[in-house]
Amino acid sequence: MTNRTVAELAGLRRRFASMLYESMLLLGVLALTFLVPYLILGPVTGFTPPGWMLWIHVFLVLGVYFVWYWRRGGQTLAMQTWRLKIVAADGQGASLGRCWLRYALAWPSVLLLGFGLLWALIDRERQFLHDRLAGTCIVLLSQQSKT
Repeated sequence: MTNRTVAELAGLRRRFASMLYESMLLLGVLALTFLVPYLILGPVTGFTPPGWMLWIHVFLVLGVYFVWYWRRGGQTLAMQTWRLKIVAADGQGASLGRCWLRYALAWPSVLLLGFGLLWALIDRERQFLHDRLAGTCIVLLSQQSKT
């Protein structure tokens, strides 16, 4: 983040705590989006989707969840709790394209044994690799901030 006066970069412990809380919320989001189409309609219609279709479903549902929240105010529900916000590297709100890029890059960042998350241990500003590549960062909001 180039403009240090905009906001303080969020610490690793706070970001990991937010990720843990977010994962619990995402279980509910995925449960709701799988319940009707696959667990209720599936047996009635006899349709069992192939595994690749389920992965595309997960990718798209989570993508819509994250990008919608990041574009709406820079924060998911968990990020609001931990006073974190996604911004572009210049401190402005992240664009739609930048949000989708961050989301897409987060998948390999996490799935490759967390390499992109561990990257923060050697990054000069402690940013995750997907944030660095997408031109975003996670900032800590002040106690007085409502957004």
